[in-house]
Amino acid sequence: MERTEPDEPGGPDRAVRGGAVGGGATPGGGPDDGAAGPGRPKAGVAASTALPAFAYTEADEEKRRGVRRMKTTATGLLLGVALVFVLATWAKNEGLGGWAGYVAAAAEAGMVGALADWFAVTALFRHPLGIPIPHTAIIPNKKDQLGASLGSFVGENFLSADVVRVRLRAVGIGSRLGAWLAQPAHADRVTAELSTALRGALTVLRDSDVQAVVGEAITRRAEAVEIAPGIGKTLQKVVADGAHHRAVDLVCTRAHDWLVFHSDSVMDAVEGGAPGWTPRFVDKKIGERVYKELLRFVTEMRDMPGHPARGAIDRFLGDFAADLQSDTDTRARVERMKSELLARSEVQDVIASVWSSVRAMIISAAEDDRSELRLRARASLLSLGSRLATDSRLQAKVDGWVEDAAVYVVTTYRGEITSLISDTVAGWDAEHTSRKIEAHIGRDLQFIRINGTVVGALAGLLIYTVAHALGA
Repeated sequence: MERTEPDEPGGPDRAVRGGAVGGGATPGGGPDDGAAGPGRPKAGVAASTALPAFAYTEADEEKRRGVRRMKTTATGLLLGVALVFVLATWAKNEGLGGWAGYVAAAAEAGMVGALADWFAVTALFRHPLGIPIPHTAIIPNKKDQLGASLGSFVGENFLSADVVRVRLRAVGIGSRLGAWLAQPAHADRVTAELSTALRGALTVLRDSDVQAVVGEAITRRAEAVEIAPGIGKTLQKVVADGAHHRAVDLVCTRAHDWLVFHSDSVMDAVEGGAPGWTPRFVDKKIGERVYKELLRFVTEMRDMPGHPARGAIDRFLGDFAADLQSDTDTRARVERMKSELLARSEVQDVIASVWSSVRAMIISAAEDDRSELRLRARASLLSLGSRLATDSRLQAKVDGWVEDAAVYVVTTYRGEITSLISDTVAGWDAEHTSRKIEAHIGRDLQFIRINGTVVGALAGLLIYTVAHALGA
């Protein structure tokens, strides 16, 4: 704790410094740390309940020492004019000359000016002489109102849409960003930072959550979209272009090869399906005949592009494509099949596993400096930078986007931004706030006292001279 004597004009700094950073009690000063004041915890209140205070640095201490030196200078000037007044008054009373009256008048007015300005400067930070005169200790008592006024001032004059747009337009963010990105070293840096951020984001995500979201999104999207018309249009185009012929060729070839390789199985199947009352040799002849006809049919389909069966397949596929697009019953059947397929656990497992594969692929690409992902990202950044640096239309677009985003932020969150100022000021300890402000502007305020002394003396001399001249 500190013990401070009442403040007197010209009084010495009698503050006994303790644990807190203290200051002197000189004219223009007052008790720095003493009895409880505005914003100071009263006796018996734990220090931990005090509002957050400033952190004083060595620079703050140096400024406070400068303020104390200026206080000493201003007080010394006050004592000097007081001594001059005493001596000039004595000389005037002793009749040592008319000059004494002029000097006494100037010194008297200088004292009045010095005392008036001392009172005004001191009243900003504390009660002069410790007397609770109304409208003194303005900063400690009005700290919260000052914070609210400062927040309102910043909101009205700095966070307006017009001010933000003008300032951002003057900066030219688009052209500057383009020139910066156009340099390969900067593009490499941005690519590396984006890769790090991407890996970090993918690492912190829970696979189960993402898989559930991906599965639900794919399933919901698939359920919401009718697939039959799209399949029908695609199939119609395939048939019209003849792209299905290769598939038919492949099926015919594979069927022919299968029949050749499994001839015994086919004949056995035919013989096994014959009635029991037919002779065995008849069943065998029938089996051989059926097999040969089936093989001939498949062979002809394979070797004859104009085979009637191929034409039948074309007509079937064409009719099916039309039904998929226009037939209500066919479309409903396809939708039911789709729903049943999506509901199967195997399909859901496949959908869920998509995320794991994509995640592993992205992480691997992000970690590899020579991966296609990073190379393409770097090339895109360099290209973007070159365009931004030279394309005025693109620069205007980027500047507009930035301006719109900034305006949205300041207009939407202006209250929160300004409340940060007012709430922060409200949370400061009043005594520490006053001390901090005095450390930063106190030197200039002491010059007011010095100027008041000089100006007062000149004004007193002028008034005395005019009055003496009129009286004569």
